[in-house]
Amino acid sequence: MTPHTGVIVPSRPDGELEGVPGTPSTIRKAAIPILTPVNAVISRLCMKLAVAGLFGIVASVVWQVFGRYVLNDTPVWAESTALLLVIWVTMLGAAAGVRDAGHIGMESLVVLLPERAQRVCEIIIHCLTIVFALTMVIYGWEIMMSVWEYSMPTLHGLSQGVQYIPVVLAGVLICMFSTEHVIATLQHREVEPSWH
Repeated sequence: MTPHTGVIVPSRPDGELEGVPGTPSTIRKAAIPILTPVNAVISRLCMKLAVAGLFGIVASVVWQVFGRYVLNDTPVWAESTALLLVIWVTMLGAAAGVRDAGHIGMESLVVLLPERAQRVCEIIIHCLTIVFALTMVIYGWEIMMSVWEYSMPTLHGLSQGVQYIPVVLAGVLICMFSTEHVIATLQHREVEPSWH
């Protein structure tokens, strides 16, 4: 009789124990590359900033309504601030959604494919996401630089280029997060969500 060592060894190559579905092995749960802890911290920071931005949007809109109907003096900066915060919240939230695989996906056909074909599809999807993110970075940067000299009069001369900083930043982050997913897929592992 073999003595019990307390170490669980997977009996299948996919990392699951025979007869216990969904049980990952210690190998499968191992850290992917050095990119993983860095991306997890950045993703959590993005979500925290996005939540703070949502509070800022609510505060701006409330102050605008209060100023218009109570003080009879509409603050001109409130609407512009809310719109600017919407862009930041959207872009940071989108980047974090890519990291935690929270974006919308059609998997009804992919799950019918063999496991190897599923991995190929995942890699193709993440590579296309990287291409899209690079497009965001390149064209977002061009637009940002082209309007940087122009100011937003309702926000005390703040450059119009500030509106495009989150587009460029989100593009860079999406590239990092999608690269992590590609590496994880090639290594037959999964990226653990930042909020796990």
